[in-house]
This record gives sequence, structure tokens and C-alpha cells, in this order.
Amino acid sequence: MMSEKIFFDTNILVHALDKGDGKKRKRARQILREAGESNCGVLSTQVLQEFYVVTTKKIGLDPLAAKEIIRHFQNFETVVITTQLIAEAIDCSVLNRISFWDSLIVVAAESARCGVILSEDLSDGQIIRGVRIKNPFLKAD
Repeated sequence: MMSEKIFFDTNILVHALDKGDGKKRKRARQILREAGESNCGVLSTQVLQEFYVVTTKKIGLDPLAAKEIIRHFQNFETVVITTQLIAEAIDCSVLNRISFWDSLIVVAAESARCGVILSEDLSDGQIIRGVRIKNPFLKAD
């Protein structure tokens, strides 16, 4: 599974910590571990910011613990969100009728030449701007 570059949506990172769903937590940790070992994982500054907010506000993670986890993510390639990517995300959002935030994920993944976005927020199997969406928590892998 881990031969092409894979972009991680925020929910993959959050599920790795969330104790609410043990199966998703185990799967998310497995995915992140494999991506780390094969050096194919990609994040964006948007994903890291969302991860911090969600884990500290909704899961109740200590801010310094969240910061330490984010330090571990520095091993993944990170796309910096620029004004150009924001403009492309606006176009992507309008053309594909998806949220701006999801569009920003798509254009960040495209800019890093990822073949896949792992997310449960977009439609599994959909291809947007040449990047395939995959929900890793669906039973049919």
C-alpha cells in the first residue's frame, strides 16, 4: 500500500490518538507507522494546525503533549500553504463543489505529487485533480 506518496487528512492523525474508537485508532496508527517506515507520508501546515486544535479542544490533550506529537510528524514531508495554494483551493472548491478546507487538502496533495489522500471526509474512490480519495476505515480495502 505504501509505495506512492500518501497525503494524510487531519482525521487520520486525530484517530491515532482518539480512544473513542479502538478499531480506527489501531488502523490509523498502523497507517502512520507504515508511512513513516516507507517515507511516503505527506502533511500540510493546515493539517498540523487542525490537529493541534482538535486534539487539545475536543480530545483534551495537553497542549505541550500535542506539540511533542507534532514534532514527531516533522519526519513527514510538509506542504506549506501559500497564497497560490489558497487561490487554487478556491477554484477547486467551486469546480468540485466541496468545502474550501477539503479543497485545500486536495491542492496540497496535488502539489506534493501524492497519488492518494487518506480521509474520511471526502468520497471514497473519488478522483479530484488527479488525486484519488481513500477512506482507510472502510471494510473493503
